[in-house]
Amino acid sequence: MSSFSLRQMRELFLTKKLSPSEVVEDYLARIEKHQDTNIYITVNAQQARHQAALATQRYQLGEASGLLEGIPVAYKDNIFVRGLPNTAGSVIEKSFIPTQDAPAVRRMQQAGAINLGKLNLHEYAFGITSQNPFYGAVENPWNRRFSPGGSSGGSGAALAANLAMITLGTDTGGSIRIPAAACGVIGLKATRDIISCQGTRPISASLDHVGPLTKTVEDMTLSLEVLTGHDYLTHLPRSLKGLRIGVPTNYFWHQVDAAVGAAYERALQQLQALGAVLIEVDVPYTEADAGVVFALAICEGAAEHAERMAQYKDQYGTDVWAALSAAQNFSAVDYIKAKERQVQLTHQFEALLQDIDVLITPTTPVTAQEIGVNELEVDGQMQDLFGLIVHNCAPFNVTGHPALSLPCGLGQHAIPIGLQLVSAHHRERVLLQVAYAYERHYLADFYAQREQVALN
Repeated sequence: MSSFSLRQMRELFLTKKLSPSEVVEDYLARIEKHQDTNIYITVNAQQARHQAALATQRYQLGEASGLLEGIPVAYKDNIFVRGLPNTAGSVIEKSFIPTQDAPAVRRMQQAGAINLGKLNLHEYAFGITSQNPFYGAVENPWNRRFSPGGSSGGSGAALAANLAMITLGTDTGGSIRIPAAACGVIGLKATRDIISCQGTRPISASLDHVGPLTKTVEDMTLSLEVLTGHDYLTHLPRSLKGLRIGVPTNYFWHQVDAAVGAAYERALQQLQALGAVLIEVDVPYTEADAGVVFALAICEGAAEHAERMAQYKDQYGTDVWAALSAAQNFSAVDYIKAKERQVQLTHQFEALLQDIDVLITPTTPVTAQEIGVNELEVDGQMQDLFGLIVHNCAPFNVTGHPALSLPCGLGQHAIPIGLQLVSAHHRERVLLQVAYAYERHYLADFYAQREQVALN
């Protein structure tokens, strides 16, 4: 089933060459076979079979109309799904069962999606490795000794392992784009608020986003249409001739791994060969601005967790407790200054992005590391892996600009490398058009490799 796109799968359903029930049984069998990868926390087998039977009947009667009718999907386990446990990757939440779907889930279900279950994540979405101390470390299908990134590690790994066709994740400092890069799939953090964050266990109201991960750009356009109600597919095959690509001269080159840098440069040359014009730009973001993300995330996260921290101190994982406890190092003045700087950066980046069509950076300066690694030696000094991994993604959580990660090669140990595309607010279409052109011309071999590494 892994080689089919959403559109191809629906065509097979419409021509009755395949049924949703057959597809769901195949996915459930694969999920059960690969439970040791720790990708799923909850498998929704009974309901998935019931939904698939109804979808099969609608296709047989010629009544199937939803864009995702019969398509198997899965949700990060901090996004509420009515009737299923929502652990948020924590033992504290293991008995919490939402009574309503999150708006994003409701849209997917209304479009006919089949809910396979809830996906593993870094505890409370507060990390970038998905090394969950309670539900197991999520394994990267490309190399199972390695992390799939985080915090939506299960959402990225499920696609690369062919254990779902679409997944939803959340992104506070890169938590959709980082797993997309590490797992060799497409991940989109759309313009802030065009996809509702209601019905999630939040970290930061100032930074949080909900968004889809898919295996192809076309699948991403259909997923985004379901989630927003807007058409992104019609104008997808746009020429890149004359398109202005901003190449940052500062900030995004901080401690970039040689393999990542080489893949990035090659991608720029390939886009230039498709007619795009490369324009060097200075971005209005410095290393000092990285503190804005941490101030907002930690202060707002600690406020969200205040009652739990008082009641369940001993039930947090070590790293998440340490991060939340760091809020005591910030004053009210620090928080207010961070909010003021957020407004400034948002306006400054929007002005820059009005002068170009797309800003392109490496998604992460380094590739995902082995499970258990939390520090990395760079230039002879040990660096915190978290700070390195979120470095290039987090600025666009601050500003709320749409940012998409797509594959652009492989690094050491055959771990994928991601290319990040960023545009002005509400210009998701141009991101998808650039990503589609790049995919169509340069990713066929990569996708063939991805099919080979998908768990058998």
